[in-house]
Amino acid sequence: MMQNMHVLAAGPLDHLEAASIDNGAIALHDSSHQARVGFRGRHAAWYLQQRGFVLPDQPNQCCWQSDGSLVARLSQTEFLILAADNAPSRIQHEEQSWQMNELSCFMLPRQDTHAWLAINGAQQAAMMAKLCAVDLSSDKFLPGAVAQTSVARANALIINASLPDDEQFWLLVDYSMAAYFWDVLLDAMAEFAR
Repeated sequence: MMQNMHVLAAGPLDHLEAASIDNGAIALHDSSHQARVGFRGRHAAWYLQQRGFVLPDQPNQCCWQSDGSLVARLSQTEFLILAADNAPSRIQHEEQSWQMNELSCFMLPRQDTHAWLAINGAQQAAMMAKLCAVDLSSDKFLPGAVAQTSVARANALIINASLPDDEQFWLLVDYSMAAYFWDVLLDAMAEFAR
């Protein structure tokens, strides 16, 4: 069933055989090489706004930035920033320039704590329905929505990072679970192979 899959590149994670796999209906990509960072605290929203970030108004929402990066609001006081391929320097700059001060705002390095897997394709919600109890269909889980839930019996963060011409979910999981999730997603994809 998986014979139609095309391996596109070598993966940044040692335990993965490929960074991208496309079976014609769903594509799975390891985006763990892309920059990401978190901020938490009572003043985190204010701090990020002062740094020029546009923030979602409510928890479990995300919004795109002008440079192509994305800010997800995980709670009233916690944010996750994910860089676009062409804009890692902004995230790296935020990590390097952050300093402990009197504000209640703490940087949370996420590069080494969370693996980042991207899922693309019109059948992505149907595939994820096999692994997750949250309804991720396009009329329920709208672009910009964030779900903090269980996927394949493990904690995960799902971001609907879809654009008008590109349906995509970003799945962030504990780095120690990356190989497990890769295998689970490959197995779930098999049913939808063309």
